Amino acid sequence: MMISFSKAVASGNDFIIVDNRENKLAERIADFEEFAKVSCKRRFSVGADGLLVLEDSGTADFRMRIFNPDGSEVSMCGNGIRCSALYSYAKGWCGSSMKIETGAGVLEAKVEEGYVRIKMVQPKDIKLGQNIGVGRTFMNVHKVNTGVPHVVHFVTDIQKYPVKEMGSKIRYHTLFAPDGTNVDFVEGIDKSTISARTYERGVEDETLACGTGVVASALISHLIAATEQPVNVITKSDEVLKVYFKKDRNNFYDVYLEGKAHIVFEGDLTLS
Repeated sequence: MMISFSKAVASGNDFIIVDNRENKLAERIADFEEFAKVSCKRRFSVGADGLLVLEDSGTADFRMRIFNPDGSEVSMCGNGIRCSALYSYAKGWCGSSMKIETGAGVLEAKVEEGYVRIKMVQPKDIKLGQNIGVGRTFMNVHKVNTGVPHVVHFVTDIQKYPVKEMGSKIRYHTLFAPDGTNVDFVEGIDKSTISARTYERGVEDETLACGTGVVASALISHLIAATEQPVNVITKSDEVLKVYFKKDRNNFYDVYLEGKAHIVFEGDLTLS
């Protein structure tokens, strides 16, 4: 049984995209959770940070569902939306401006000369300056939900920081149970630039970039360190994403994420 797919990348965050409009994959894929586990497994299959399933929508140009490599479905993925927007534009489903239905709401996207800019959901659940016990130390962290939950922690010498080890400990911390959290480690570079590395739940590892994590890092950096916008965020892949926003006291709105995205290749995956 063959499944046609596309492979897309946004700032090093890579995704498998399948077209399930008109429920056309129903007879071939009974369970997208299991399909994600199989297809996203690196070295044994296509390999990816996530599976994007694009479907019909009654409220937008199309609907995007996102499944992590462990099979869990999440409501939002910033880089996944950017890849979906580029894909739908390249396939001629939409013009350069479009609306995409997600589990976190309907989001706007615009494709222009290889760059994709998306309007994010309004951030919520901001909580600054929590001290949590991690192993034998205390860490000062900041919480924000940018479509999915994130915890931000500021570090020095970020390139040498043990992101996977510490990210895993915070992700599974009892304070964030039962669902856990994504974890962003951030270092300030200059008045409008930060470096960010993210441990993603569901992937259970560091990824080369995380759209919602980039936004979380930029917003918290603005609140804590007065980082000026647009905030330039250097990702693990060394690509730079830009975050724009408006703010009323500590409430953010009109938040945008912008950066490059690419369709890398297309193919057919054989299911046994």
